[in-house]
Amino acid sequence: MGKESKHSEKEGYFGEFGGRYSPEILHDALVELEATYKKLKKNKHFKKELEYYRKNYIGRPSPLTYAERLTKAWGGARIWLKREDLNHTGAHKINNTIGQVLIAKAMGKTRIIAETGAGQHGVATATVGAMFQLETVVYMGDEDLRRQELNAIRMRMMGAKVVGVSAGTATLKDATSEAMRDWALNVSNTHYIVGSSIGPHPFPTIVRDFQSVIGIESRKQFKKENGKLPNAVVACVGGGSNAIGMFYGFIKDKKVKLYGVEAGGYSSTPGSHSATMAFGKTGFLHGTKTLVIQDEFGQIVPAHSVSAGLDYPGVGPEHAYLHQSGRVTYANVNDEGALDAFLEVCRIEGIIPALETAHAFQYAKSLAKEMGKKEDILICLSGRGDKDVAEVARLRKGEFS
Repeated sequence: MGKESKHSEKEGYFGEFGGRYSPEILHDALVELEATYKKLKKNKHFKKELEYYRKNYIGRPSPLTYAERLTKAWGGARIWLKREDLNHTGAHKINNTIGQVLIAKAMGKTRIIAETGAGQHGVATATVGAMFQLETVVYMGDEDLRRQELNAIRMRMMGAKVVGVSAGTATLKDATSEAMRDWALNVSNTHYIVGSSIGPHPFPTIVRDFQSVIGIESRKQFKKENGKLPNAVVACVGGGSNAIGMFYGFIKDKKVKLYGVEAGGYSSTPGSHSATMAFGKTGFLHGTKTLVIQDEFGQIVPAHSVSAGLDYPGVGPEHAYLHQSGRVTYANVNDEGALDAFLEVCRIEGIIPALETAHAFQYAKSLAKEMGKKEDILICLSGRGDKDVAEVARLRKGEFS
């Protein structure tokens, strides 16, 4: 990433954020993972194998779609969609799990584990676990199991064991904590497929690299289609993997404005949102130094979002750096705004977006109205919303009877 990230592969930092703050029992595993990944990145066979699965299993490159009807309805900038919802498993998460399962295979691991919130990373992990015939365990908060029952069933159908987590708020943070405990106990035969750009080094770099295919493809596709680059790029941010992957392709293009959209929940009161950039302070969470929503005593404050995938009280360390440096502008959209955008995209474009992505759509709508009709906004449509249909119907009861 050059000058923009100030990222040292050796130290694993993005400016002041990042690092490896893990239990001693995981130190050797993280060192092994870093060393293995560095070798594989230069290995021609690994690159060829990764490209094979991207093309023939995931279905890459994902399409770039001009959203003509949204453009007309919003009355401003032209709207373009990077269709990660059309990947196998229905989201961007498979880009990362394919890469990490190949690393696990290279390290001789026989078991993989994962955390999941919205369930898309869990499904993507269960998918590669089935394909490579590895024992697979996915940790998921009980509240998210309720909201995302369909994805839990999909994981079990593919042979994964889904473990509910009742601790804390029973959401993504707590599932991540349980997955880390499992890894510490079973580190000899297990690889932890971290699902977002979080965790101790080298995970934020590994996830960013595997998701960077989104931004690299997008830049190439957009330039071929339009003879120029978009004026703005918008992506939702929880831990931040789809966003960091999308931003990566444009980070050096200073004229392209980058916008990350977090979950504003239902108010600015602590515990009612997941807006880390607006309310977080520097702290430590799940093995990395980053921005964290915490109280005056440094204790983690529970996060909330209508979308299970954004319900996390921290953010990836590279996002924290990009916020601090000013290269990316971070905003937030509340629950009702996300629900409105979810239904609007359904009815205007015939696309059911993930509730996570709906936050990005709602922000892009207001942004489009501020921009000129000859300008372009590119949205990362990070996943499809089949998983959210029952929850949206429950929250908007009466609209669909």
